[in-house]
Amino acid sequence: MYDDGGERPVHRPGAVTRIRVRQVSGSAVRDRRDDLATEEPLEIRLLAGGESRTVAITMRTPGADFELAAGFLYGEGVIGPGDIAAIGYCTDEDLAPEERYNTVTVRLNLPTLPDIATLERHFLTSSACGVCGTSTLEALRDRCPSPAASAAPAFTVAPRVLYGLPHLLRKAQSGFGRTGGLHAAGLFTPDGTPAGTREDVGRHNAVDKLVGSALLAGRLPFDRHILLVSGRASYEIMQKAVTAGVQIVCAVSAPSSLAVDVAREFGVTLVGFLREERFNIYSGAERITTGDDA
Repeated sequence: MYDDGGERPVHRPGAVTRIRVRQVSGSAVRDRRDDLATEEPLEIRLLAGGESRTVAITMRTPGADFELAAGFLYGEGVIGPGDIAAIGYCTDEDLAPEERYNTVTVRLNLPTLPDIATLERHFLTSSACGVCGTSTLEALRDRCPSPAASAAPAFTVAPRVLYGLPHLLRKAQSGFGRTGGLHAAGLFTPDGTPAGTREDVGRHNAVDKLVGSALLAGRLPFDRHILLVSGRASYEIMQKAVTAGVQIVCAVSAPSSLAVDVAREFGVTLVGFLREERFNIYSGAERITTGDDA
């Protein structure tokens, strides 16, 4: 809660919302409390050269909002490392007090606002579908180096390491444990050591939060890490992974056809249906060891 100049207290939404539900099980009926994953809009504004512009409105789970904004902007090619001067919640007078924790302003170290014409429109995204503004391989090719031009070191991973990742990710999902309604993205070293986890109602938001945290800390690229996402691997997930330099992407569910195209185009190892000590490799099988090393 925060008091806006002596006005009524303003509720700041958290990651979990508590409600009352009626539970029916067989012939038994009871009223009880239940925890839901919070879903709220987040408006992302850019500020540079005295100009301000809204570039995205996305549905998200509150928490790590600054990381989400930074990761989103980086993944969409709007900003590069070092472009961010400051990030804060917006306190403009045109916003109602309860909206201020749902609006983030990113101030840039640039004389003017970046050209966002390539984004085709102001983003209005949902927590489920991801961002569709740069939904072509051509746009991704313009921003990312080809595998041949990349200086990223090669590494391999044994299947036994991959088998353990879903369990490690699930252990780190405190929000999912309470609500059952949050996706997660986890980062791991080649030996399976957890290096970071973020949760959100949207898989792509969870990835943005991971990337944003590393961008703000100067720890990109993720060229010696494995990315695991709950649910499926979509184009949006692969776009963000390629931009962040990830070499191995795993999903507990299926990849889409365009996700496979992106993985093969950019030399990323893509693993799907990673569960119960089995998985499919859709691209980059050379990074997964077999035989005695497995």
